[in-house]
Amino acid sequence: MVRLTATLLTLLAAPALAQSPTPSPPAAPVLDWPWPAPDPKTWWDDKRPVPEEAADPLGGRRLGRSERLPAVANGYDPLLYRLWGLQPLQNQILRGEEMIVEVAVRPSTSARQTLVRATVRRDGKAFVQARAGLGCCEPGIARRVGFDVEAPAGTAEKLLALRADPLWSSPREVRVDEGSGAADVLCVEGTSYDLTLAMPGGVRTVRRACDTAEIGQAADVLETVLGLALGHEPRIDVIYPGGASFASARAAYRSLLAGGGRLRAAPDARPQPPAFPPPPAGEEPGPSSAP
Repeated sequence: MVRLTATLLTLLAAPALAQSPTPSPPAAPVLDWPWPAPDPKTWWDDKRPVPEEAADPLGGRRLGRSERLPAVANGYDPLLYRLWGLQPLQNQILRGEEMIVEVAVRPSTSARQTLVRATVRRDGKAFVQARAGLGCCEPGIARRVGFDVEAPAGTAEKLLALRADPLWSSPREVRVDEGSGAADVLCVEGTSYDLTLAMPGGVRTVRRACDTAEIGQAADVLETVLGLALGHEPRIDVIYPGGASFASARAAYRSLLAGGGRLRAAPDARPQPPAFPPPPAGEEPGPSSAP
């Protein structure tokens, strides 16, 4: 009888034991710093790994006596650049034949944005920095991915050739005129491309959006810069399933010109700054450890 009672008690207690939650191991803390957890006492003083050269190709420079930082009006202020994990364009010191060209891709129907920067340095090296993420709804760039790499040999020549593109002499924003004198209405849905060219002494920015003929005027720059961003990070490549070809947009722009049409300055477009001035003669750069 005692044995039967013990058996019944065991069977009655079994479901309760089965339903008892199994304690899970504590989750590892989520760190904002991509290195092992530091000693709190030395957090502010410990040396951190130096960024790779490709992450800051022009780092370590100081302004010369006659040099000025560029005035950038492309919609990206220094804080926004830092949210993307890039040195602000406003802080970049360019000399000689150096240049930076940027392309920001902003779809109006999606928060998935892309920012690509290509830099040509005076030693002949070229670097590509690309970022993609969700630029909406959070105090940061959500799901941000990107990379910083040195571009293959011969890239600098291709980028330097973009300086002569007529795009940089055109109005900042345009509207399509089919030839009747009336421009198309403002497009409110599509993808806008903000293109920025920085050289010693000046910065020029243009925006081409929605209309394929508009975008076609910038096809050479878009194909070159966005083409450099593909093939490094699959999560960026997936955004551009058709690659970096703008052949159809280029054809639409050429067809517009052949039919007597043109791109007119948008009525509310801000004026472009003066053309790039030549660098000061005999300028002596400030002390710097950068190339």
